[in-house]
Amino acid sequence: MQLELPLEFRRTELVSRGHVCLGDEVVSYIIKRSHRRRSITLTIDEQGLRVGAPWQASQRAIENQIRKHGAWVLGKLTAWQQRRAPPRRWQDGETLMLLGEPLRLTLAPAPRTTLRDGDLLLVGASAHRLPDEVAQQVIAWLQEQALACFHDRVAHYLPLLVVPPPEIRLSNARTRWGSCHRDGRISLNWRLIQVPLRLVDYVIVHELAHLREMNHSPRFWQTVGRAIPDYAARKREIRTEAHRYLLG
Repeated sequence: MQLELPLEFRRTELVSRGHVCLGDEVVSYIIKRSHRRRSITLTIDEQGLRVGAPWQASQRAIENQIRKHGAWVLGKLTAWQQRRAPPRRWQDGETLMLLGEPLRLTLAPAPRTTLRDGDLLLVGASAHRLPDEVAQQVIAWLQEQALACFHDRVAHYLPLLVVPPPEIRLSNARTRWGSCHRDGRISLNWRLIQVPLRLVDYVIVHELAHLREMNHSPRFWQTVGRAIPDYAARKREIRTEAHRYLLG
């Protein structure tokens, strides 16, 4: 299911920034204006407050809408701030997750290799390597694990869903776990490799089911349910708990 905006639609958008006072707080937000939009909408995620607005909507109308829902906006922004993972130090002893299980980052005086040894992730790094270089090496290793895992789980569920094998690509999206395209290709967020396997499976089945139903109709959810009967619980869990496992 293609969740990205088509190119011709992007040309009709205008993106800008704004600020509004809500009580004692100044809240920054991003405005996306569109000729197709008919009403002002508010969305809050890890990137903050985003406003969708009709092309001709006035700044006053936008600010009035934000103030009208001011308590909700502040509450959601606070909740997202509390959910945000602490910044990583990328040094010896740091904890990261692989399929929901903790690994302890251990820097070793060895060539630039990365391998798992029980609950340790051994990263070859000299004492003079910068944290950003260690981060890049660890993330590259996680992406390798992600691609191997995704191929394995897709192969497991293909017979249950009776869909053709898709091309699998890794995604670096900040707000989507996955997407399915009409050409039979699915994109899966590499960060999924950090969450428990039951949640990885939910996302994979969700995207594979779109190869049969490019919508979220009852037939789509019936397809998901045939492979994962408790999909509703997993859907709730990934929305409320996944942030606990993520590096960023």
